Amino acid sequence: MLALLVASAFAGLGYRLVDLQVLRHDELTKKARKETHDTYALAPKRGDILDRNGNLLATSVFVKTVCADPSLIGNRQGEVARALAPLLGVPEKELAERLAQRIRLNAKGEVVTNQYVVLQRKVPMDVWQHVQEVMNQLSFGVNEKLLKKPEKAFYRDLRAKAIFVDPIEEQVRIYPNQTLAAHLIGYMGYLQGTNGTAGTNVVGLDGIERSLESKLVGASGWRETEHDRQLRELVAYREEDLQPHNGLNAVLTIDSVIQHVLEEQLAAGMQKHSPDAIMGIVVRPRTGEILAMATLPTFNPNMLNATSAAVRRNRVVADLQEPGSTFKIVVVSGALNDHVITLEEPFNCENGKFLFCGKWLSDHKPYGMLSGEQIITKSSNIGAAKVGIKMGEPRLYQYIRDYGFGVKSGIELPGEISGILHTNWNKLSISRIPMGHEVGVTPLQMAMAMCTVANKGVLMKPMIVDRLVDQQGNVVMKNQPKEVRQVIGLEADKLMIQALKTVVTAEGTAPEAKLDDYTVAGKTGTAQEAGPNGYIEGKFYSSFIGFFPADNPEICIYVGMDNPKGAHYGGTVSAPVFKEVAKKVANYLNIRPDKEILPPGSGTTPGGAQTMKTAAATGLPPTGKPTGKY
Repeated sequence: MLALLVASAFAGLGYRLVDLQVLRHDELTKKARKETHDTYALAPKRGDILDRNGNLLATSVFVKTVCADPSLIGNRQGEVARALAPLLGVPEKELAERLAQRIRLNAKGEVVTNQYVVLQRKVPMDVWQHVQEVMNQLSFGVNEKLLKKPEKAFYRDLRAKAIFVDPIEEQVRIYPNQTLAAHLIGYMGYLQGTNGTAGTNVVGLDGIERSLESKLVGASGWRETEHDRQLRELVAYREEDLQPHNGLNAVLTIDSVIQHVLEEQLAAGMQKHSPDAIMGIVVRPRTGEILAMATLPTFNPNMLNATSAAVRRNRVVADLQEPGSTFKIVVVSGALNDHVITLEEPFNCENGKFLFCGKWLSDHKPYGMLSGEQIITKSSNIGAAKVGIKMGEPRLYQYIRDYGFGVKSGIELPGEISGILHTNWNKLSISRIPMGHEVGVTPLQMAMAMCTVANKGVLMKPMIVDRLVDQQGNVVMKNQPKEVRQVIGLEADKLMIQALKTVVTAEGTAPEAKLDDYTVAGKTGTAQEAGPNGYIEGKFYSSFIGFFPADNPEICIYVGMDNPKGAHYGGTVSAPVFKEVAKKVANYLNIRPDKEILPPGSGTTPGGAQTMKTAAATGLPPTGKPTGKY
């Protein structure tokens, strides 16, 4: 009977083993893997954004999620919380509560304690290393050498194992220059879902971060591994460990120094004239490279919650306004190119009042006879209207399109709008459009149109991304300057530049844009802003666009103010900002002056040396500086 009983017991045990190991093998294997097996997605490091000189504009840093096993801490949570609270940025009392043991019954009725609690997320690597150092050196006020083995083991495990990190690393986006070029760089966030809920992946939401998302993000890897009862990884049991492929770095055409200069001077202009907003662009006319682009008010992409969506909008590409008199370069240059007018041809500007199709058109001053050149110098609305009427609607419309208005420029920035250019004009349009009314343009479009004049009549596509490089610095993609079209010929272009030079003279509308060492060609613009019920009394958009040296342009600068308070003419409020930006940029880039250079002690004083010829003519280095940084 005893033998039969033992045999029955072994038979039952054998059946149980067969049931577990054979009959239910697949089911239990899957269950076991589910309990202990993990598959992690390994996020690639997002590519950096750099300026043209390699200065960091945006980068990603990996961070840790710091966790704890309260079962290994026992009743020592007070000392641990006191040591870690300053490092983790969590109040000591709150941290102590998290570290306290929680006793509960599991599904099997067993008494268990919590073994996994998150203390802090997004902890930088250097902070985590400091946490480890503090834990290793933590003293509990007892002589551990005199303790028994179990107690010694408790303190050993407390220091070495009680505080740990989640095996999956996260990363956060850092913008080291705070607000610098914020509208251009953009920012990161959760993509909004179709049902109004936020997504789970952090992506670029604006600026370069968004337009180059697919290039910056890289390719994910994965890791298959196992964990113990405390949810800590068992590194020895890793089955697969495919490392991620990091994203590409984007090198922009932006120069951080020029960007800082532009933002600094825009801020000064904003403080002086209190506009609703102020915008600026610095461009190389020959290549279309954007060296700086800014909008104020600005924001800090490290602290998005502190600003509204309206402040984060890049007005340079996303705002629409009537350009005003800066648009006169289109009608006058087109008429010169078609030989419809000459710079010497006189136009009767009707002493400031011109009746056309039953509506009066006014000038800001009463002018009589003005030449084609003086229409630009004095910025006569009536003169521009008469040039447009003589030119005709079809040709004027074509030149507007050729200059890039009514279509997007194709710059690698999200949110760009095409502007407004109507195809069906009314009877008044031919007299209003030449002065910059009845059309809607972006600051970028207007800046690129002036760059066309500066670039021998060739419209360039604006460039904001110079190249993409991998983590080893190898160039993966390189952008080249791209000509869009020849808008006007060389002869008409030279005549247009000749006229634009007069704008910054004492007889022109922007003498405050004149530079001491460089000849400036430019144009002012002052447009009354339109509202839903017509033009708004006392509200203006004021701008100035200029380039220098006028006959061999290196830099084109746009400055626009939305609703400046007090003075509102472009030559009064925007031109001085242009001048300050131009002086600092020219000095930084070591641009060769094109005006006559006087040796020290020379000039009008008796006995002074004769005036030197222009540096451009003689080849002499101006003040010992090289010619041009780029």
